[in-house]
Amino acid sequence: MARRNYNFLRALSLTLLLLPGLTSSAQESSIGNLTGRIDRGKKLYHRYCIGCHGENGDGRGENAPHVDPKPRDFTTGTFKCRSTPSGTIPLDSDLYNTIGRGIYSTAMPPWGPLTRQQRADLVAYVKSFSSRFREEKPGAPLEIPPEPATSRESVDRGRELYQATIKCALCHGKEGRGDGPSAATLTDNKGLPIAPYDFTNSARFKCGESDEDFYRVLMTGLDGTPMPSFSNSLKPEQAWDMIHYVRTFHTESHWGIKKLRANKGTEANAASTH
Repeated sequence: MARRNYNFLRALSLTLLLLPGLTSSAQESSIGNLTGRIDRGKKLYHRYCIGCHGENGDGRGENAPHVDPKPRDFTTGTFKCRSTPSGTIPLDSDLYNTIGRGIYSTAMPPWGPLTRQQRADLVAYVKSFSSRFREEKPGAPLEIPPEPATSRESVDRGRELYQATIKCALCHGKEGRGDGPSAATLTDNKGLPIAPYDFTNSARFKCGESDEDFYRVLMTGLDGTPMPSFSNSLKPEQAWDMIHYVRTFHTESHWGIKKLRANKGTEANAASTH
């Protein structure tokens, strides 16, 4: 009996010695050379985030009834902007980038005034709302291949993909205005109505403004919304074609149009020299 009690106490002691390290790991974020801490993040959250996302991180802050789309419910561990495959939790750097960049066309602003350390601390606290970050590992981040040059041929191929093959127009509309025939029926993972993105409104996208950002969305999806991942439907070159086509929905100031004109001018200059 005494021997069994000794072994039990010894095992308990070892567990208690290891527990602080395990708890510490779960309460941290890691972004490059930054280590975010949950205790510091909690103070920042209560100052800047609680009004929309709520005390419990469930998206039920006092401002939530007045914003559309609704604030993110952190307790589910589901996030739109990720570099990881659909259905997996994001990297710490994904959350860090979202805080700094914001989510365009929503009430989530860019928090650029916060220091890099403060953003890392906020990531640590946001992760604490969902057990998924303790129980799961993020998926492998998407590798983005180099973007080929924009061309009329690429835009034409992208038009066929958008309008007929992938049928993006069902939600986003034939002219990219977010007014497709299915638009009024769409809901998010909470059952709340959600509008498709209007590509004509801005050169920016929800999760960034570069073509690489849009490629990432196409291939990982926007979890929690009807926007799926097309990683199994589109080859990389097809994704770029689609991006080049969608870029034409915006106004003359859009750099997709500028790219086409620049390429056309380069070709004309080259022809004149021969």
